[in-house]
Amino acid sequence: MRSITPIRGCVPRPVCPRPRVWEADVQGPFWWRTLLKLPGRSMQQDRARLLRRLAGRFPARVVDAIAQTPREDMVPPEYRDLAYRDGPLRIGHGQTISQPTMVAIMTEAIDPQPWERVLEVGAGSGYQAAVLARLAAHVVTVERVPELAQLAARQLDALGYADRVTVREAGGILGCPEEAPFDAIIVSAAAPSPPRALLDQLTPGGRLLVPVGSRKEQRLLLLTRTPEGHTTRFCGECRFVPLIGPGGWPEEDPA
Repeated sequence: MRSITPIRGCVPRPVCPRPRVWEADVQGPFWWRTLLKLPGRSMQQDRARLLRRLAGRFPARVVDAIAQTPREDMVPPEYRDLAYRDGPLRIGHGQTISQPTMVAIMTEAIDPQPWERVLEVGAGSGYQAAVLARLAAHVVTVERVPELAQLAARQLDALGYADRVTVREAGGILGCPEEAPFDAIIVSAAAPSPPRALLDQLTPGGRLLVPVGSRKEQRLLLLTRTPEGHTTRFCGECRFVPLIGPGGWPEEDPA
């Protein structure tokens, strides 16, 4: 599950002080203005340019994790040359791999530590999990589309992440309670409210990062579990694909 439409970056708050940033809609004209291959631009040049931009806005450990993760090996072959343009790319089944800036925003906000275990809801092609695995002790990522779960597992294994990332096909329960508790959870799809089932899968002091709102517009929220319940920080307005199933919307709901 991947975000696919314009997003506005985080407001200036301590948790994730980001300026405005846009994530292109893969169907719309902004997609073509952003990602259309320009003459004389190689993938290596795109990569260097992207990393320079990220280095000016994000912590070094986040930028290093993105730099060490080969995005070109986690996109369809027809989009390989566009791997380091700062926009989402289609990966099939109506899903996308998120733009690198969005991956940086979410990774910085959740702030995974080397001793922590992280859960990702929405594996997609495995890119976000690979970035997280560079920073955390272990990542469990779940995906509701069987074909994408298999793709993510194959790609992560081929890139040497098998010992750091576990890929699971999502069942009828949100998250992965059999592997809980987790120190941090990232949700790459929009929920109508913070899912209680995921908060229950956190350690004390654990963090949940989730887009919350309607199917069309959301707020990216960082919730931290406390003895009294949880605290909440606002990390910006965003637009993600809807979370389908437990904690989200029914697939057939058109609203």
